[in-house]
Amino acid sequence: MSTEYGRQEIAGGVPVDMAEEQSLARQTVRRFFRNRGATAGLIVVLGLILMAIFAPVLTPYEPFEISERLLEPPSSEHILGTDPLGRDLLSMIIIGSRISLQVGLIAVGIALVVGTTLGLIAGYLEGWVDNVIMRFMDVLLAFPGILLALVIIAVLGSGLFNVMIAIGIATIPTYTRLVRGETLSVKQNEFTMAARAQGANLGRILFRHILPNVAAPVIVTSTLGVAGAILAAAGLSFIGLGPSPPTAEWGAILAQSRQYIRRAWWLVTFPGIAITVTVLSINMVGDGLRDALDPQMRR
Repeated sequence: MSTEYGRQEIAGGVPVDMAEEQSLARQTVRRFFRNRGATAGLIVVLGLILMAIFAPVLTPYEPFEISERLLEPPSSEHILGTDPLGRDLLSMIIIGSRISLQVGLIAVGIALVVGTTLGLIAGYLEGWVDNVIMRFMDVLLAFPGILLALVIIAVLGSGLFNVMIAIGIATIPTYTRLVRGETLSVKQNEFTMAARAQGANLGRILFRHILPNVAAPVIVTSTLGVAGAILAAAGLSFIGLGPSPPTAEWGAILAQSRQYIRRAWWLVTFPGIAITVTVLSINMVGDGLRDALDPQMRR
């Protein structure tokens, strides 16, 4: 640690002004909140997260309670109407937010951890290791994402957990290619060479020195990836490969309601709106993060 106030040393003895780092972080936050679309999206996303956390308290009725009020349109008692079994649609959408957000976060988490690790290794070691990893990624990229997910589900079987795994595996190449490209650039910087000269092991170089410097584009991509994962999960559930009833996943609600689309418009309209608003809001947050973290925007 340097004797000057507010300064510290990183690997290689390069001083970093902590005050400047904090100022840069504040500028990034200000740039984000100057984007009205991103701010609105963040408010909606935070509201969805709170709704998912407190879902059991917010549901006006027991989500899976069957009643005699079949296919009732929206009313003062059932704000979004009821389904063919008499269940309250609003309660099912609220409790379904937990499942849809869980699918998005876990699927992206799988892709993020595996893809980032492989990208760091491939970009830093290069040579035959890079060739093996990237040729495997090329094989995965040869299949459209949804088709690859279908193949994985066909092998593992349908179900909520398998949907998360399938979507996660299908999106691993996106993170691997992104992180590899960033790593190839960052590894040439002086602080990485200094850490290598001091005898730092591979894990420390990759995760302590390189990863923080490639994190910005990864954060943006993973944010957008959550929206894509929710949409993909809804699509898989709609064709019957998602969680089995009575799981209140939004895509599954749509799948169960499609035969009543002419008699009960609300059964497909409101779950569709929930999916659309969620995906759009997350994309707006991702776009705001991309603009706020863009080095050209800083200048």
